[in-house]
Amino acid sequence: KMFSDPVKNLKTLGLREGDIVADLGAGTGFYALAAGHAVPRGKVYAVDIQKDFLATIKNKAKEAHLSNVECFWGNVEKNCGTKIKNNIVDAVIASNILFQVEDKSQFIEETKRILKPGGQVLLIDWSDSSSIGLTAKVPKSKAREMFEARGFMWKRDIDAGAHHYGMILVKL
Repeated sequence: KMFSDPVKNLKTLGLREGDIVADLGAGTGFYALAAGHAVPRGKVYAVDIQKDFLATIKNKAKEAHLSNVECFWGNVEKNCGTKIKNNIVDAVIASNILFQVEDKSQFIEETKRILKPGGQVLLIDWSDSSSIGLTAKVPKSKAREMFEARGFMWKRDIDAGAHHYGMILVKL
């Protein structure tokens, strides 16, 4: 199995039903939809730069009767690029996006801007053991270092499957 299990990975965050969650680089919405089920009285912001993906998520959310998933077209590498207000999000999902973003430090700053103090980041990315030939893979230690250098504290690693690493970081 190449992909990480969103439901299992989300459980590690210990989301509460009223939480606000942002899925940055939401793709086709695996995490956004799983989060929508996990926070029935909360909100999920699915942010992506590809409008086709957002349309897919909207359709899937409608089919699943999830009215708490909102799609935003946005650039996660720009200040205020997610269009989400400051300090309102309880948890950010950053799955398979760190290796893709060019301006990693700005991505981390944007993540920090929208998170409440004490808010958590679920960071999942391709591990060195994954067979996908990505030149831009970010090693786990480097990812942790980059977040820690920008005001996050490592909480713990999670098992994100054979081809990914996962960790939870907390905004200080």
